[in-house]
Amino acid sequence: MNIVLLVVGVMFVGFQRLLELIYSRRNERRLRARGAVERGSGHYPIMVAVHALWLVSTLIEGLLRGPEPPVWWPLPLAAFLLVQPLRYWAIFSLGMNWNTRILVLPGGKLGRSGPYRYFPHPNYVVVAVEVLTFPLIFGAWITAVVFSLLNAALLYVRIRTENRALKDLAG
Repeated sequence: MNIVLLVVGVMFVGFQRLLELIYSRRNERRLRARGAVERGSGHYPIMVAVHALWLVSTLIEGLLRGPEPPVWWPLPLAAFLLVQPLRYWAIFSLGMNWNTRILVLPGGKLGRSGPYRYFPHPNYVVVAVEVLTFPLIFGAWITAVVFSLLNAALLYVRIRTENRALKDLAG
């Protein structure tokens, strides 16, 4: 794969994440002003670091592997692109309640619209697919495997923490 495409791809995903963090921070301020309580703040810095290192690792491994993509690069690209609508459907369905932290309003209602009608934690499904497929587009299979395992461990902790918080605070 052309090195320019690798760099542009990593920059694009990084920019996407930055915009999501800006949106998340705005929602976080609103939720805290309404009395939201945070749970699981201890694992949050680890999650941020893993996601940032995932992009850096994709770039480095992609550069080390050289400019030619694997012959099967369209498959992970297709999977990566196919989950993007689910990401934004999940985000927009939660509206101002969506953020990257676990913030719950005491007595609040659980989100049951959009993809949340069909299964819990759709955004985490998207993230799992992205963490696996994005590096594979550029042949960075070590990054895909290592960070998928790290992400799975984080999601195990995060989903349990989030489910507990929702049960305790929102009923």
